[in-house]
Amino acid sequence: MAKILLMICMLASSLAFGEYSRVYMDSQASFVSDSKGVSIAYKTLGQADAEVVVLVMGLGASHSLWGDTFVQSIVSAGYRVVLIDNRDTGASSRFDEWGKPVLWWELLKNQLGFGVNAPYLLDDMAADVVSVMDTLEIDRAHIVGASMGGMIAQIVAADYPQRTQSLISIMSTTGAPHLPPPSSESSNLLKNLASNDNDENDSVAAAMTLRGFYPEAVPRQLMAILKTGDRTVRVKTIEAPTLVLHGAEDTLIPPAHGQHTTDTITGSKFVIFEGMGHDMPEAVMPKILAEMTAHMALWPVAGD
Repeated sequence: MAKILLMICMLASSLAFGEYSRVYMDSQASFVSDSKGVSIAYKTLGQADAEVVVLVMGLGASHSLWGDTFVQSIVSAGYRVVLIDNRDTGASSRFDEWGKPVLWWELLKNQLGFGVNAPYLLDDMAADVVSVMDTLEIDRAHIVGASMGGMIAQIVAADYPQRTQSLISIMSTTGAPHLPPPSSESSNLLKNLASNDNDENDSVAAAMTLRGFYPEAVPRQLMAILKTGDRTVRVKTIEAPTLVLHGAEDTLIPPAHGQHTTDTITGSKFVIFEGMGHDMPEAVMPKILAEMTAHMALWPVAGD
């Protein structure tokens, strides 16, 4: 489980390269919702009366990491998109005063069966999503999450079924301990990035920050994942129509994780993409969007 958690933070770095624009997203109005004293930043795009798609990004990343192409394509398909900055990222409340956990110590405690320290849980982040929906008076929405965002989306679907029209889980996992760890190459790359002791790592960190990544949040969000634990039993209760998307070349969260999510959720569909790792490359994105829009079209919100 510890290895699985550590490699998840590679999502933001894998998305931090290549063609990218957020001009479209940045041109939209921002709003802030208050959830139990924690401010959650979000944006809405598209027609106010359109069916809603909520996008939840992964570890240490703000909403801007989705990129213009992905977001604008969903809006162009006739949907209203709600973009959320998870707590501890983007313009949402930060937990810097909590400090940084000593990862090796917390991971050792977890392996020995002792509890880890975390300032919040994935459950709190799922509640933040619902709080934004409440603020916008959105009864039901298609909940879409990538990597850690997929874990959050799964919890929304499991714990708030009346708010979930459909679920789309991308490059994510149930957190089941028997699933395969990342490759040794991915683990080594992660260690090099985490050390941040050379110019190359500095440039990577700078690029990641420019794209909306908040490195200081990563250890705290890793602790949130650890403390939340294996979610298989909860995921099994999901009744919302579910689409699970995964990259065939994902060495960070291997495809077996996506297959396990599919096997756990009754009636869900699994689509695996060749040429995709733990990212959403430009060449594959049209296929991803086609699967997503087809799935959502099958399960429209009542009255639409």
